[in-house]
Amino acid sequence: MEPVHAIRSSNALKALTQRTKPAVDVVFRDEEQNTPVFSYTTLDKIEGEVSVTAPSDMRFDNIQITFEGFERTYVEKVASTAPISTRVFAYRPFLELRQPIDAAAFPQPRVAQGGHPYRFPFTFVVPEQLLPQMCRHGVDNDQIRDSHLYLPPSLGDPMVSSDGKTLMDDLAPEMSTISYAVRVKITRSRDGDGKPVILADVAKKLRIIPAYDEHPPLNVLADKDDDYSLRKEKDLKKGIFKGKLGRLTVEAAQPRSLRLHAPRSEASCRITSMATINLRFDPAEETGHPPRLGQLVTKLKAATFFGSVPMQRFPSKSAAYLYDTRRGLFVEALNLSSRNVESVQWEKRITTTDDPPDPVHSVSPAVLVPEPSSAYCGKTYYTASIVVPVTLPDNKYFVPTFHSCLISRIYLLDFSLSVHTPGTTVTAPIMHLRVPIQVSSEGNANAQVLISPEEAQAIAARDADGFFAPRSVGPPSPEYTERAELARPASQVIDLAMGPQPPGYSFSSRHDRSMSFAAARNMSLSSAYG
Repeated sequence: MEPVHAIRSSNALKALTQRTKPAVDVVFRDEEQNTPVFSYTTLDKIEGEVSVTAPSDMRFDNIQITFEGFERTYVEKVASTAPISTRVFAYRPFLELRQPIDAAAFPQPRVAQGGHPYRFPFTFVVPEQLLPQMCRHGVDNDQIRDSHLYLPPSLGDPMVSSDGKTLMDDLAPEMSTISYAVRVKITRSRDGDGKPVILADVAKKLRIIPAYDEHPPLNVLADKDDDYSLRKEKDLKKGIFKGKLGRLTVEAAQPRSLRLHAPRSEASCRITSMATINLRFDPAEETGHPPRLGQLVTKLKAATFFGSVPMQRFPSKSAAYLYDTRRGLFVEALNLSSRNVESVQWEKRITTTDDPPDPVHSVSPAVLVPEPSSAYCGKTYYTASIVVPVTLPDNKYFVPTFHSCLISRIYLLDFSLSVHTPGTTVTAPIMHLRVPIQVSSEGNANAQVLISPEEAQAIAARDADGFFAPRSVGPPSPEYTERAELARPASQVIDLAMGPQPPGYSFSSRHDRSMSFAAARNMSLSSAYG
């Protein structure tokens, strides 16, 4: 009978404890949003009110209202000696904004009357960036540090990704989560030792989609990048034992970003970008004809990188990353379109000896002719281009491309183009391209940066001091030389040659200028991945 009395007394104590816990309610003042999930972007105001009601007279010492953000990951670690696995967790709080509460708003003495609601308003502003001390680990370069100090978007919580009717998939695994919430914590000091006792701890989640601008295209190195492939060449055969038909080159460049609408935007148009696939066929014989194109399948792949330790560089699908037991990768592919491109017309071109072609030349402002293939040795070649619309599906929830200390999200386009050769016994070859694409997001167009008069005065003083700071106007130091030469029209070269030349610049012949233009093109694709 004694165990029964112990169980009853335990239940009674638990029920008594639950009855004495105060009721805390967090209400957002946002009449524009008719959804259970409140969404905000950079520089938006998060306004609301906290209501605290104690069931009976309750003594307390402090009520704290904060706007918090954190990221949480875990990695399955498989033991090498036994068929068991353990989870290694990582938790990183990166944002905590506190709402100051006037002491006059608290009852004196600090004893909440039972049944009487106490209301405390709050106002937060979604920051543009995190504080520098939020990323203190080692990184390879400053660009990675800057990326880690951007505010990351909400990720991995299906309740936050909901549109109010259905749960939306944000293409993230359960191993990576980024959450934001307005938290209310009520504490009281314990009589014996003065340690704080938590009387109530309530958090209400919200969705944050920060404004992300489009970054410069990535510098993808040919045959040296495990993630992307912007150019592919393949030999085409006439048939079995019939020799080669020619060599086909397929090439594409990174398109403009897919720009998400702001959370409170009234825009209803679908999010779309345009990609262009350029083709070149170098026939094995001058009388050869280009192949007939088949089906073009477009897929969008969302790759989520996560780890239990901070990332020192931009993640990629390299062997060093994939075999690191402290990190993980989750990729989900979405079918965007499948279309027949048989009607695409080839254009015949002939290279003349009077005007040798540049390594990369443009037929029109929007079309680039790929460089000759390794098998090109004649005068005749054929070119074609395919414009591919890229539209985000409505049944998924997308977040912008971002990199934080523990989690990264990138996107790429996967193109599969089938080609039909004249030989009926030859399997139709398929050309694959993996092209990077960014997902950016709009901010609040009406938002204004709120700074205090003291901050404005400090910024003005800093700018004034910078105006009178000494500057070096001498030639550049040796480490900043040996760069690509400037390619200018011939008329400008003649005019500039008549006067004194500025230090560090030179102008070369037409052939050298074309080679310099190709080098400058490769360098201008400045890598957003360090």
